[in-house]
Amino acid sequence: MAVQLLYIADPMCSWCYGFGPQLSQLLQSMPEARLDILCGGLRPDETEPVSDDMRKMILGHWDRVAEVSGLPFDREAMSRPGWVYCTEPASRAMVSVKLLAEHLPGEKRLHVFHALQSAFYRDGLDVTNEQVLAEVLTAALNAVDGADSYDTASLLETLQSADAHQCTREEFALCQQWGVRSFPALLMVHDNNLHMLSSGYATTEQLQSQITRVLQAG
Repeated sequence: MAVQLLYIADPMCSWCYGFGPQLSQLLQSMPEARLDILCGGLRPDETEPVSDDMRKMILGHWDRVAEVSGLPFDREAMSRPGWVYCTEPASRAMVSVKLLAEHLPGEKRLHVFHALQSAFYRDGLDVTNEQVLAEVLTAALNAVDGADSYDTASLLETLQSADAHQCTREEFALCQQWGVRSFPALLMVHDNNLHMLSSGYATTEQLQSQITRVLQAG
């Protein structure tokens, strides 16, 4: 029986970035699993530049995630004067992937999601910038769906479209409706019900244990 998983996250959520290797290991151990990725909206309506206190708090989170996950962090994004930590554009980028490449399975979409995360956290790129997002998406999608299948201009057009804006807000609302308030969250659909496997960072072993519990209970 195929397991259906719903991964609710935000491309600019540090614990989601740290969770990436654990989720990838889980999927490798469950090749029959189906994955869908939804963006929950970490800071979708932020308009104020990052303050010194907020920067210190965020970098403290990054240090903790780096310690737990072993993943690299580049602090360039946090050093930009007047930079606004708004996560809506990066979330809209993932929604644009669904609009343009609905045929891609969840595992390949996860590759694109990880590319967005790496662009921000590892490479220090400004993923609140739509041009940067379009370039990252183009490279990631061509890597998983065939060279030169996508171009930056078309991706930018989709990213800026009314459909992308509307669908992004709908995803945020759906995740709130499900009661998801912290990221990452991994849910499982079983017997027409949603089961929370993790709310926050979890290891592959913890997730496997939770899946077994749900299946046995059903």
